[in-house]
Amino acid sequence: MAKKTVAVLGASADRSKYSNKAVRAYLKHGWEVYPVKSKVGEIEGLKAYTAIDQIPGPIDRVTVYLPPAIGVQSLPAIAKARPGELYINPGAESEELVTKAKELGLQPILACSIIEIGATPGQFPDR
Repeated sequence: MAKKTVAVLGASADRSKYSNKAVRAYLKHGWEVYPVKSKVGEIEGLKAYTAIDQIPGPIDRVTVYLPPAIGVQSLPAIAKARPGELYINPGAESEELVTKAKELGLQPILACSIIEIGATPGQFPDR
């Protein structure tokens, strides 16, 4: 059985950030993780992509850790990637983002995706 895939939008190399904790949580729970951030590099030893459309293959889940205004700008690329699920994490949501996501045929889930996979952010130290 193939690993589930997740794109973490707004991923950070800063281990105190929830977007980094998400990368680590998904890795620990056996997912294939694709960090997406504006600058190229590595996050937790994984290649970081500068855009979701650079990710090879299908994406089962997108989890968003971006400021709402940037998240709104990312929606067309997310819709084009056709993920099975779209998680909008606390702090990344806005009425405009949810409305636009639905207009693009996405079904945003407003919840912490780390908790949804059976982990808690506190399990992943800031250092």
